[in-house]
Amino acid sequence: MSTKTRPVILESGIPVKPVYGPEEIGGGEAPPGIGRPGEFPFTRGIHPLMYRQRPFTMRQYAGFGTPAATNERFKFLIENGQTALNVAFDLPTQMGLDSADPLAEGEVGRVGMAVDTLADMEVAFAGIPIDQISVSLTVNAVAAPIMAMYFVVAEKHGVPLAQVRGTAQNDILKEHIGRGAWVFPVEPGVRLIGDTIEFCARHASKYYPVSVCGYHIRESGANPVQEIAYAFCIAQEYIRRGLARGLAVDEFAGQISFNFDIFGNFFEQIAKFRAARRLWARLMQEDFAAQDPRTLQMKMIAGGGGGGLTIEQPENNIVRGAYYALISALSGTQTMALCSYDEAYTIPTEKAALISLRTMQILLEEMGVGDTVDPLGGSYYVEWLTNEMENRMLAEMQRVQEQWGGIVRAVSEGRIQAEVARQAYETERKMQSGEIAKVGVNRYRMEEEAREVAMHPYRVEDAAESIRRTAEVKAGRDPQAVAAALTQLHEAAAADQNTMPALMAAVRAYATLGEIMSVLKGVYGVFREPVRL
Repeated sequence: MSTKTRPVILESGIPVKPVYGPEEIGGGEAPPGIGRPGEFPFTRGIHPLMYRQRPFTMRQYAGFGTPAATNERFKFLIENGQTALNVAFDLPTQMGLDSADPLAEGEVGRVGMAVDTLADMEVAFAGIPIDQISVSLTVNAVAAPIMAMYFVVAEKHGVPLAQVRGTAQNDILKEHIGRGAWVFPVEPGVRLIGDTIEFCARHASKYYPVSVCGYHIRESGANPVQEIAYAFCIAQEYIRRGLARGLAVDEFAGQISFNFDIFGNFFEQIAKFRAARRLWARLMQEDFAAQDPRTLQMKMIAGGGGGGLTIEQPENNIVRGAYYALISALSGTQTMALCSYDEAYTIPTEKAALISLRTMQILLEEMGVGDTVDPLGGSYYVEWLTNEMENRMLAEMQRVQEQWGGIVRAVSEGRIQAEVARQAYETERKMQSGEIAKVGVNRYRMEEEAREVAMHPYRVEDAAESIRRTAEVKAGRDPQAVAAALTQLHEAAAADQNTMPALMAAVRAYATLGEIMSVLKGVYGVFREPVRL
């Protein structure tokens, strides 16, 4: 890779180097464990020149109502400089329900795009240059069939599977811990993730089949140490599943990424990511004998941070978002995403989404955060806090393994969920007491304040349109082809074969998501959550 970068000269006439170290301030040695950017243990970033050579990708979480409406928002964001997409699906889709299912009533298209069949995905990505941009599919329990739909759409766009770029959140263990959008019992849910990992390693090597989502664990109440520790335990389990299928660690583990949250103390968040990057590199080397530097690199999307936004004085969230973006950049993220200021209330308006996008663009192109790598590296406080965070993360991971029998058992028995719930209670107690400061909430409140936020309307007609559209697809498809594909899927699942080829066949036949999930429920069953008191 070329090391040439654009020259950077400050207004004062001072030239800025891509990287600084102890030698620039009179010699001495760097703090232990800090290393150089792009080199093990990657404390200072996974690329030698970071944003001087590879600016962070900008994503906004988008999707609502119909696929056509979502397509319009996608195009709006791309036209305004967004460099990747992050797709939101509605709750029925996330739970594997067709729009006509009685359980979906009142929820179709409310907080994301409704997807029943391949035809919906075709509309959502019509005119989108998916050969040029990366697309993140934020979906978990139904990640395998939704990934199959996206792969078939890519084929229809003329993009070979081997060239498809993107990411699926596809982290069912964090769903059990955090959001609760699970369908199957823990073990078959994890097995489906193994199917996607194996399939992508063999057929779609540029696609990231799993983005382990500490973000939602943090949003559910975990503290920053727990966010990283539990995410790493989860990622290690997925890696073990890949190894059990005969894959070499360097063949697939580098295609597992992370989605992390940003809100809270400025320096704590930065130290969290620096420590996590170093710890992940060491774990991959020591626990899995990984050799490829790309496997040792913790690749992340880091953004903020719904948990930090407030209903009170919502315009303050614009300021919070700017600080979250600054933290993300100073932490060495690969992809940045910001919640919009009105997300404490509603689906973001175009104006709110544009403010968040412009915030990231201003940060990168005006503020100079990309001029030099890890500008806080070498700070006494930051380096001490990085070390302290790493030690606590490792201790929490050891607790999961030694006291709770590993992440799968801990989740199956509800132990992680109980710990996150306890931490959430403690945080709320401190918030209410004022021990944790929140401007506009427990500090500097204003009585009878006006809250001028444009609410996103829920359109009942969108649900009717989705039901009509799916009925039309079902009327026009080949019923024998659908039946044969669903039978093939049942046989693959029952025989513990990789389900992705059968899912691709079912998708091509325009089987609905509900039909596909019904087959899998018949084989795997449905999860019943344990409650620990």
